[in-house]
Amino acid sequence: MPEIMKYLGISRDTALRWIATKNMPTHTVGKKWKFKVFEIDEWVNSGQAEE
Repeated sequence: MPEIMKYLGISRDTALRWIATKNMPTHTVGKKWKFKVFEIDEWVNSGQAEE
């Protein structure tokens, strides 16, 4: 998760909140969160990342 936090310039709390409430695209492998940059870019460009 640190990579996506740095990529988006957000805190861990913000990332977790967006995952829980704004349907931020994620994938889990075991207990780890995985993110595909192109999915995150599409999600941000769709306006869903706005607070």
